[in-house]
Amino acid sequence: MRPSLYSRPEEAPPAVRVGLPRGPVPIDSHPASHPSPHFSRVLHSAWDRPSLSREKKTREALLLIFCDPIPKECLRLWLLTNSEWRQALHWLDTSGLALYILDRLEQLDLCSILPTFVLARLRRNLADNTVRTAALMSEWAAMQRSFQSAGLSYATLKGFSLWPNSVPRPEFRSQLDFDFLVAENSAPEARRILEALNYRLRAIGGRSWEFITNHPGRWSLDDLYKATQHRVVELHLESATAPDPLLHRLDHRDFHGLRMPVLCPVDLFLGQALHLYKHISGQFTRTAHLIEFRRHVIARRHDLAFWRQLRALAERNRCKPIALGVVTLFIARLMGDFAPPAFTSWTVDRVPLPARLWIETYAHDSALADAPGSKLHLLLQQALDPSAVSAQRSIHQALIPRRLPIAIAVAHPTEGFVARILRNARQLRFVLSRVRFHLVEGLLYLRESRRFRKSLARVTES
Repeated sequence: MRPSLYSRPEEAPPAVRVGLPRGPVPIDSHPASHPSPHFSRVLHSAWDRPSLSREKKTREALLLIFCDPIPKECLRLWLLTNSEWRQALHWLDTSGLALYILDRLEQLDLCSILPTFVLARLRRNLADNTVRTAALMSEWAAMQRSFQSAGLSYATLKGFSLWPNSVPRPEFRSQLDFDFLVAENSAPEARRILEALNYRLRAIGGRSWEFITNHPGRWSLDDLYKATQHRVVELHLESATAPDPLLHRLDHRDFHGLRMPVLCPVDLFLGQALHLYKHISGQFTRTAHLIEFRRHVIARRHDLAFWRQLRALAERNRCKPIALGVVTLFIARLMGDFAPPAFTSWTVDRVPLPARLWIETYAHDSALADAPGSKLHLLLQQALDPSAVSAQRSIHQALIPRRLPIAIAVAHPTEGFVARILRNARQLRFVLSRVRFHLVEGLLYLRESRRFRKSLARVTES
């Protein structure tokens, strides 16, 4: 039996006792699921953890605090120095986990593990984010009322639509923008409404339009939880000739005094999973998205009708079950089994061997990395090719970009000479940081590429 966090087991509340024979179990109160034999074999080494740096071991312990009972790896949190907690706070901010961690520790009555300055900071962040979320909701509701008055065909994506299955309370989530799915013929009117609300079109990429507020000044990580005037809205256009239009099967949900159109449950779940897959197969994975998806799966654990509907929808495209399997296996590698066989039997069991090996080898490095991440995802891209979701861009383009990075400091019509100098200096620092990222991570990719090929050859031969 694993050692307890308490001197005597009977002192520990049932929810925080430690003692699983191998790996954590789900956070909810349902009995553990029984995965298929194939799924279990794939995860046989899920707790044969890779060699992690001291900093990443701390991040792993913070992630595993969401398991129930808490695994022994979390004992590390009781031994952290103030300096290590300061480092951890930065990662909690960028990963989106900070307020989820505070909520989890308060549920377990374990806030005493936090130094006074950390607890005070997190509670201040929650207070700030509560005000910020209320302001976001107010503006988001105003947009939707305008959309509805104009008779637009649209739906809310991500963000507030993830409540309550993935997000217990909206103020715990560090939401960065608004996302809407809009019918193509409604897009011009949606643009007019946003421009009337002081947004301007910043970029068009594919079928996505990005709008930002016309607000001077710079945004930084210090503003993450504060109510600022910086806003971003993304409109994702659905073609009138789409073969399977999502806007034709919407649900409506009452949320803070507004009846909002959202995707139907299976579309919402599938969209959340594919969005997470895009991040896992990209250079940076926001760890909070893993927790949110895991919660969603657990909330649906015993809903067999839901899993049947999801399977019927996802299997219209052979790539989607594999993407779902990659996401599920990735989280299970980090936190232990959590998904029911009604889901894993047609997703996880389809993940090809090279992708399974990548998850076994690099899941921790990917999930526990600092922003802006790494290039190890390119190995996953190769491991899945040509069996699953296509890459966003070629490996050569990812290793050696052909364009300068986007402008992070946009000129404002009223800026003066000094403001222009500071803006250009900020942009130059950003460009240099990206050059360094591509050089360092490119060399790491080349080294790991050789190692991964050798490991794959050994596994294949055996």
